[in-house]
Amino acid sequence: MAKLDGKVAVITGASSGIGEATAEALAAEGASVVISARRRDRLEDLVERISGDGGKAVAVECDITEEEQAHGLIRQAKDEFGRVDILVNNAGVMQLSEVEKGLSDEWRTMFEVNVLGLLYVTDAAIETMKEQGSGHLVNISSLASRGTRPALGVYSGTKMAVNGISEALRQELLEDNIRVTMVEPGAVETELPEHITDEEARQGLNTMLEQLEPLKAEDIAIAITYVVTQPQRVSINEILIRPSQQPN
Repeated sequence: MAKLDGKVAVITGASSGIGEATAEALAAEGASVVISARRRDRLEDLVERISGDGGKAVAVECDITEEEQAHGLIRQAKDEFGRVDILVNNAGVMQLSEVEKGLSDEWRTMFEVNVLGLLYVTDAAIETMKEQGSGHLVNISSLASRGTRPALGVYSGTKMAVNGISEALRQELLEDNIRVTMVEPGAVETELPEHITDEEARQGLNTMLEQLEPLKAEDIAIAITYVVTQPQRVSINEILIRPSQQPN
């Protein structure tokens, strides 16, 4: 018997990277997965792969920065499978630049996706998890939540917010049998660097990445799977994962 048989997991940002790898990993452990992102074609390809491997998956095209769509994602998961046991808040944007460059549209986007979107989906999931008497929230934060440097400030701020929200949720939901985990990856080989429009910031990040072997999305998916398959008495609140050669 697989460790997540009978469980239902919702994963945001599942069209690529960590979200895609996590959907495949949780489905392989028996979970029915509801995968969400804005790119419908990518989601449908992922559903096909999971189904081909004998798993259960449903795609929901969703922009989590729209509160009603975020709530609708959880409603659809509940309508399809009857419950929501795991929510992986993975959707995120990383647009690096020094603050003095004034890229305020990018600041806004990062806070809308990384913080407000997370809150909208979590709000709806908590209601369902309380009704069923259990659940697990997994919030993908970042090593950048532990400290910052030039060009990283606003992104770091969004991930520091994720950590603060996660710890508050852990305390608020203790009596409801809902566990909360924040996962903080260091450098991971994903699409995130492609979002960077500031040439100087992108160059700096690429230089750093050339000096080490970054993590794979599958490495983070393995950690998430470990967290959500622990006995109910075990609450792993925080996992920090760096590439072996990443100094800070």
